[in-house]
Amino acid sequence: MSAQSATAFAPASVGNVAVGFDILGFAVDVLGDRVTATITDAPGVTITSISGVVDDLPKDAALNTAGRAVQALLERAAPGFGIALAIGKGIPLGSGLGGSAASAVGGVVAANALLPSPLSKLDLLKCAMHGEAVASGALHVDNIAPSLFGGLVLTVGIDHPRVKQIPVPAGVRAVVVHPRMFLATREARGVLSRSVEMSDFVWQTANLAGFISGCYTDDLDLIRESFEDVIIERQRQSLIPGFAPARAAAMAEGALGCSISGAGPSIFAWALDAQADAVRAAIESQFAVEGIETDGWVIDIDSPGARLV
Repeated sequence: MSAQSATAFAPASVGNVAVGFDILGFAVDVLGDRVTATITDAPGVTITSISGVVDDLPKDAALNTAGRAVQALLERAAPGFGIALAIGKGIPLGSGLGGSAASAVGGVVAANALLPSPLSKLDLLKCAMHGEAVASGALHVDNIAPSLFGGLVLTVGIDHPRVKQIPVPAGVRAVVVHPRMFLATREARGVLSRSVEMSDFVWQTANLAGFISGCYTDDLDLIRESFEDVIIERQRQSLIPGFAPARAAAMAEGALGCSISGAGPSIFAWALDAQADAVRAAIESQFAVEGIETDGWVIDIDSPGARLV
């Protein structure tokens, strides 16, 4: 082993993808976090710097998503050295774009490059989950998996996760709009009911099955008919001023579907390439009515995941 330092880029992500609460996500490669890992003689994990769009995060490794994820990696790998982390934040916190997950993923990918025997991606996923739990209060992978693997990802299971990358029909792009406001993941999870009506459970299950089937068979009509969250979105939409008219405007411009990105407040839509710019403009115009500034992108869904830079 010769490398003493490595830097990784981990992209932002859209979690849930409407119909797949806590199990579906896709990478958003236009934004991301950069984490540099450096070998230290002292055991454990230290955080030397935090910079970028967020710089007031905890430097106690156990309270930091990247720090806790790398602690889990060192516990698993036991390489005989410690790791110092320098974190460059490119994703606003509380944006619904997987900022906490990206830091965790970037940390484990960078640190993994320094191990005498690097861990598998699945093991890195398990380590990064411990970091995500610091921010959200729960072990879930819908942001971690796409940030790590790239593209549209289905992850089933927590203790023994299984990861499947789902194909996206040609010509379909994602529109992502971030209103410049903060919404804590814990708050957004806190509004959710612990019980679900049987009819809604059946409806949502059918939508998830139809959506994934449509992706595999290039059936845009099936994707459009299935691309609706009937459980989570209705509980969270009141936390996002302008969401309902923004969703309606996106659908009026031909979106295949439109919903909340992760815990919000960012929202996303899928659209054919010819309609994507109009969908983005329609969403942003509705937030403008609310007096909320936005950042918006049209992206390829089949983008790469975390990598060394």
